[in-house]
Amino acid sequence: MNKRVYGVLGISSIMANWNADFSGYPKTTSDGMVFGSDKALKYPMKKMWDNEGKKVLYIKSMKFSEKDSSLVPRALGERYEYIFGEKVEKDPKKTLKNLFSAVDVKNFGATFAEAKNNISITGAVQFGQGFNKYADTCAEEQNILSPFRDGSKDDKKDEEAKNSTLGTKITSNEAHYFYPFVINPLAYKEFKELGVTDGYTEEDYQNFKRTAIVSATAFATNAKEGCENEFALFIETEPDLYLPNLTEYIFFEKGEEKNEINLEQCAEFLKVLNARIKSAEIYYNPYTTEIKGEIKGAKKFNIITQKEV
Repeated sequence: MNKRVYGVLGISSIMANWNADFSGYPKTTSDGMVFGSDKALKYPMKKMWDNEGKKVLYIKSMKFSEKDSSLVPRALGERYEYIFGEKVEKDPKKTLKNLFSAVDVKNFGATFAEAKNNISITGAVQFGQGFNKYADTCAEEQNILSPFRDGSKDDKKDEEAKNSTLGTKITSNEAHYFYPFVINPLAYKEFKELGVTDGYTEEDYQNFKRTAIVSATAFATNAKEGCENEFALFIETEPDLYLPNLTEYIFFEKGEEKNEINLEQCAEFLKVLNARIKSAEIYYNPYTTEIKGEIKGAKKFNIITQKEV
């Protein structure tokens, strides 16, 4: 693939919890800014690939323990054996070929230390953190009544032992996360020269792109139901053009009828580089969102139907 790709992925969260910290509340920085980690965005993509039957290495999978038949997660070596059908050998070339055949490794890279194979692969696709750009986001805490009592309290002679248990569900009232990303196909140049991969190809990029604009919507767990892909920007450039984080030039505003994603500063910034930009595509939901600002030459698509607007 003879180009670099820069872009932004936008995720909306309506009465949902896109990325919680260990307290259960939406993840925040030390000064209170709500954000989502790159892991929160990668996981739905990996889950979608896994559901499609593609090889995904870095994803949690379960097995029954041979020791006591308890349900436990597979170790990295066990996951490797599970998806490739063979144990890890002390053969780095063979191991590298297997690793690069996994779709998540091909995109996001890997750190692999099994059977004296100490391998580090810097991914061609790199995400930044996704900061929420909606100013009025707040956390909502709901108490949930379980249909069951706590059986561990049966020996207690109090009313609490007779009652159903309470749970808590924490969501954001509304949040809009914007993730920057960059795709550098030259990341695998050395591995290509070693003969363990064909490099990051146009086919790899199209597979990433296809998944990136729908995976959050497709991933409907209890906490993530209400999280959707609402925006995507793909800027394809010459391989030696280096752009900064594009989310810094994108703004979100809540309108009375539709939300507004403002690209005016982004369009102004890209204008001077237009001769070195090969193509630009914008995906958004025209039923809920308006795009303000025109990036020169950019095609606009309905993120739901994939048809040009």
